[in-house]
Amino acid sequence: MGLKPDHWIRRMVREYGMIEPFAETQVRDGVISYGVSSYGYDIRVADEFKIFTNVFSAIVDPKNFDPKSMVDFKGEVCIIPPNSFALARTVEYFRIPRRVLTLCVGKSTYARCGIIVNVTPFEPEWEGYVTLEISNTTPLPAKIYANEGIAQVLFFEADEECEISYADKKGKYQKQHSIVLPKL
Repeated sequence: MGLKPDHWIRRMVREYGMIEPFAETQVRDGVISYGVSSYGYDIRVADEFKIFTNVFSAIVDPKNFDPKSMVDFKGEVCIIPPNSFALARTVEYFRIPRRVLTLCVGKSTYARCGIIVNVTPFEPEWEGYVTLEISNTTPLPAKIYANEGIAQVLFFEADEECEISYADKKGKYQKQHSIVLPKL
């Protein structure tokens, strides 16, 4: 990056529509922060969740995931049961340029409470709302605040374009508009 990282992110948003909606600065007043940070972008969690439940004694199988193992919830505060997890999606829609790879990592505010967001990349030319995996590793119920920061995205720009992008290989999670369950 020849530009300062925060300037680079703003340029990529202007040129590629990389993040929508986009917060030009970091928003912090009374909320878990989101928006442009020093070397990345703090993303928000939307108010739609799928909370893991064992009501139907389902088996978790990534090759044949049973949607009955999840309960849909919409609201400003999601309670994740002890030692459980929820799926959610970001408020922001991403369009990753062909020369860029991102890495999404959880925010320390949640991590210090035992709430972990799965580390995941957004590959070059991936597009969509991010499906987030939020784990409550504690023996207590945990609160997740919708429309506030949940994770940080770090951006890495390559010197040249990748040979095969996520769009080229027709990735199975391309252009997702909702919380997407595991696919084979």
